[in-house]
Amino acid sequence: MFVRNAWYVAAWDHEMTRTMMRRIVLDEPVVLFRTTEGKAVALEDRCCHRQAPLSMGKLVGDIVHCPYHGLQFEPSGACVKVPSQDRVPASAKVKSYPLVEKNHWLWIWMGDPAKADPALIEDFHWLDDPKWRYGGNYLHVPSNYLLLVENLLDTTHLPFLHPESLGTGSFARSEFDVTREGDRIQVSRYDMDKPPAPFHKQMGEFPDGLNVDRWQIAHFAPPCFVKLDVGSAPAGSGMRQVTDRGSRWMNMWNLNAITPETEKTAHYFFAQAYNFKLDQQWISDMLAKQVHDIFLQDMAMVKAQQINMDLRPTPAPVNLGQDKAWVAMRGIVDRLVKEEQQQAKAA
Repeated sequence: MFVRNAWYVAAWDHEMTRTMMRRIVLDEPVVLFRTTEGKAVALEDRCCHRQAPLSMGKLVGDIVHCPYHGLQFEPSGACVKVPSQDRVPASAKVKSYPLVEKNHWLWIWMGDPAKADPALIEDFHWLDDPKWRYGGNYLHVPSNYLLLVENLLDTTHLPFLHPESLGTGSFARSEFDVTREGDRIQVSRYDMDKPPAPFHKQMGEFPDGLNVDRWQIAHFAPPCFVKLDVGSAPAGSGMRQVTDRGSRWMNMWNLNAITPETEKTAHYFFAQAYNFKLDQQWISDMLAKQVHDIFLQDMAMVKAQQINMDLRPTPAPVNLGQDKAWVAMRGIVDRLVKEEQQQAKAA
C-alpha cells in the first residue's frame, strides 16, 4: 500500500517534452507532456472510453488524441471531441493530476487534489542552488520501493556491496546514532582516522597514506525521501566541531527520491550534489555515471531480495542493532497509510 496524499517525483524536468511519455505511479498509468507554452501536464493514461493508453496517441497543439477511437482531451482532462458523434458525454474525461516543477524535478500528487499544497514538497534546493552543482540520473527499481529506502538508511552494506568505491573495512563498525523528530529520522555515522574510501579519495584528492575522518548523515522524510550529507576531512582536523564542513573539505549531498510504481517496482531519481570545483563540468558528468554504476549494484541486490520474498512467506526478519532507522521508517509509513485509509472510510 502507498501513501497517496503526498508529493512524488514523476520525472526530471528534461524528460518532459512535447513527446508524450507514459509512467506508472502508485499503480496508476500517467501520461506526461508539455503544452505549446511549456507547461507540464499529467493526465490519466487511460481513455475513459475503452481504456486505451493515450500516450500511444498524438499530441496536436495542446490536445491529446486517443489512438483507438480518436477521442480528444484537453490538458484539464476534459474530452472536447468524439469523432463518431456530435455530443460529448458529460462524463467523458480523464483524471488530471496536480503537477509542480521544482528543483529540476516534476512533482505529482496522486491523492485528493484539494490537499495538494506545494508547500509540502520536500526540499531538494541543492539541485538549483548556484553554490552547488550536481550529477543526476534515473533508474528503474525492480523491487518494492521501501527496500531501496532501507538500503539508503542502513549503509553498513558499503564494504560488501561497494568495496571498490564507497566501502572501507571499518565502515560496518563505524560509530552511529539514530535520532527522530516527528516523522523524520536522522542516522549519523562517523568513521574516524581511517583510510578514505576510493570514491572519497578521488573526489577529495587525498594523497596516498593520508587517513581521514569520514561522516555520513542520512535524513529520511516520509514517505520515501533520503538525503545523505557525506564527506571526508584529513584526520584530526576538527571535522566534528564545525558546522561548515562543506566549505572546508570534500563534501557532497546524495539526494534520493523514490517513487512507487507498483507494489514490486519503483522509479528512482537521484543526484550527487557538490560544492567544490564548480567550474569543472567533468565532475558533474563523472558523478552522474559513477553514482549510477554504484547504484546498479544496489538494484541487483534489491531485485534479488524481492525475488526471494516472492517465493514464499518467511518468518519475521532477524533485526540487528544497525536496523533501528529502517524499522522506524517502516513504522512511520505503515501508520501514514492506515491513517489515510481510516480517513477515506470516514469520509
